[in-house]
Amino acid sequence: MAYKRSALMEERLAGARERILLATRRLVAAGGYRNAPVTAVAAEAGVSTGLIYRHFPSKAELFVEVLTDAVEHELRIFEGIAAEPLPAPERLRRAITAFVRRALAGPGLAYAFIAEPVDPEVEAERIRCRRLFGDVFRRIVDDGVEAGSFPAQDTEVAAACIVGAFTEALVGPTAPSRDGHGDQTALVESICVFCLRAAGG
Repeated sequence: MAYKRSALMEERLAGARERILLATRRLVAAGGYRNAPVTAVAAEAGVSTGLIYRHFPSKAELFVEVLTDAVEHELRIFEGIAAEPLPAPERLRRAITAFVRRALAGPGLAYAFIAEPVDPEVEAERIRCRRLFGDVFRRIVDDGVEAGSFPAQDTEVAAACIVGAFTEALVGPTAPSRDGHGDQTALVESICVFCLRAAGG
């Protein structure tokens, strides 16, 4: 007869998995992926390293899930802005501003998700997530082209370039070597202005 986990056991395992993910996110936010070895994650989550490997066969898979969860949150913000009844240029500005401000408020996590050297599996997920961002921005640019706010263009390429521009502009300000003394309001405005010009707004 096959062993069947009880509801209580399933609940405990789910709770442990959530603690592992939250602990990993905290450690990555504090010092990047290099700050989150499995032993440190286990200590932070209050579990054994063996339990971590029961849920995540590799460290890369753990990081991929942490990245995916964070990106899904950002996507919900983007989707909400994209659905607002505002002109496309204003929605584009609002979406970029939201991302840049959140990145500057949590630079450690932002750098880990944007530029920190990572395993190939994590990098592949980063690329996939940027494409998901691009899908939302393409819809905004499509709306702008249809309304005459933006000139006719290849909106898929334009969206990819916009996502590339605002993420690349954050590499220096979120890197571990950052000095933290820059004018963040001016940085947000400069990134928005560049991206709007790129779209033709």
